[in-house]
Amino acid sequence: MRFCKGTSDKSGLVAVIFFLLGMGTLLPWNFFITAMNYFTDRLKNDTNSTQPDTYMFGNKSVLLAQLPLLLFTLLNSFLYQHIAEKMRIAGSMVFILLLFILTAILVKVKMDQDHFFSITMATIWFINMFGAVLQGSLFGLVGKMPPRFSSLFMSGQAVAGIFSGIAMLLSNIYETDSESSALGYFITPCVATLLTLCCYLILPHLRFAQLHLENVSTKTTLKEPSANSSEIGEVKLNRFDDIGETEACEKLNELKQEEKSTVPQVFKKIWVMALCVTCVFAVTLSVFPAITINTKPSGLFEGKENIFIPLCSFIVFSVMDWVGRSLPSRLQWPSMKSHLFPLFVVLRVVFIPALMLCNVQPRFSLPVFFKHDMAYIIIMSLFAMTNGYFACLSMSYAPQLVRPKDAETAGALMTFFLALGLSLGAALSFGLKMLL
Repeated sequence: MRFCKGTSDKSGLVAVIFFLLGMGTLLPWNFFITAMNYFTDRLKNDTNSTQPDTYMFGNKSVLLAQLPLLLFTLLNSFLYQHIAEKMRIAGSMVFILLLFILTAILVKVKMDQDHFFSITMATIWFINMFGAVLQGSLFGLVGKMPPRFSSLFMSGQAVAGIFSGIAMLLSNIYETDSESSALGYFITPCVATLLTLCCYLILPHLRFAQLHLENVSTKTTLKEPSANSSEIGEVKLNRFDDIGETEACEKLNELKQEEKSTVPQVFKKIWVMALCVTCVFAVTLSVFPAITINTKPSGLFEGKENIFIPLCSFIVFSVMDWVGRSLPSRLQWPSMKSHLFPLFVVLRVVFIPALMLCNVQPRFSLPVFFKHDMAYIIIMSLFAMTNGYFACLSMSYAPQLVRPKDAETAGALMTFFLALGLSLGAALSFGLKMLL
């Protein structure tokens, strides 16, 4: 059966594009929150020293970011079939680009603090709204590809954190004023979003991507069995290029006869992976960065707090998170059906007390057990690596538990549960702060 032979991404261009798409989903927001000092400086109340943070920008921005992220990832899971993929992905990128151009312009525009606060809050809402649609749609897209592309996509997301951490570190080392730093923080995502948009537009023109991403409807497949049957068979069967010809051909027959499953039907098959990815990010966001950002150096970086926070908190986390997300392309253990997988995910809760017992200040009740900087770096490294590894495995396993034509639905659903984990973790961080 000649047409059952698969092709491969020999040039590696499709792999690079999915890596860049992953980076493009998180880099804009990572750079936005890296400019936190700029926003707090512009909203600082100089006239009332008893209430220096009347706008509570940090708390409100985090809460406001989570609401559209959760709401629109949920809507995307149900409505993505009714809105064209190109409109959801390319349209979201264009609007994110426009929002960052607006934010960069506002750096040089003087205005009343109340107006600036209102515009910034609206910008945060819309950036996360379009970001949720973009991320959900891209996870659905990568779900149609072989499993290793999920690892590449999520590795790109981790690299976005590395770039923002390096930008923060350089800004602190050279003591750049907040306004100049902010311009760099907002212009960089503009360039990155343009690059991501170009990558997405190139993707449909690459042969390897076409074989996996083309949607040939059941009606078309059944209606033209003569002239186009071998071509359609080749397109469909190439999606199973990692398995035998007989099994691939059997799967093709199933695809011809079955329609897409409903969202509840898909959820029944992936609910374990959905809860796992929720747990992973709930544990991570409960302490990072809300609690870890208040860790004080003691030992290697004593007296160098401006270097310690961006380097040992943000860069160490991002690098080890990237290592964890890269591992599944070579190692996938435990397997998707092993009971050990959810067990290890739940055991990550041990990192919550471990990081809280580091030198986090101020504290009122808990003792400091891990005071030295090296202890903090080791715990943070293991915390970040397991975050990346188990998150990537969860997102990679889910599409494999359903039929190929349901992989996009599985990817969109998993994005919602990822966002749910982020929201739960952010809410939990408020309670954990009170326990210190």
